[in-house]
Amino acid sequence: MLQTHPIKPVFNKSSKVLILGSFPSVISRKEQFYYANPQNRFWKVLANIFSSQIPKNKDEKIEFLLNYKIALYDAAISCKIEGSSDAKMSDIKPANLSEIFNTSNIVQVFANGNKAYEICQKYLKDDIVKATKKSIIKLPSTSPANAKFNLDMLIREWDIIARV
Repeated sequence: MLQTHPIKPVFNKSSKVLILGSFPSVISRKEQFYYANPQNRFWKVLANIFSSQIPKNKDEKIEFLLNYKIALYDAAISCKIEGSSDAKMSDIKPANLSEIFNTSNIVQVFANGNKAYEICQKYLKDDIVKATKKSIIKLPSTSPANAKFNLDMLIREWDIIARV
């Protein structure tokens, strides 16, 4: 069944980093916010790299992102997907990033995992490079499905965001 992205991007004019996931999980679609699955390590990783408290609710998460000049969205605006599995995504329609690029001062785009990176490379690469003059950087997925990376390994890889 075709799913449409139900969550607005988070950004403001101060945002300088854009993190793109692939598509919201079942839990995130239900909760209407990014990385709502408590098993996903996204919020723990970001809190660690910025030496901050883990934001607990939607308002705290938005405040956290904007405080650290992070824009957050997904690479796909719609797709067919079974459950939350990136491997089961098909009929992908890419997100339109122009509002984020036109409003913010994005200097680097990061892809959260292989599928997000693949969608960016296939559909969004030209827009991203035009807006930032830089290639997309692929980071290891914070998903619990990415068992190859423990939390410490993710923090080491994701620390690049804190240095932008």
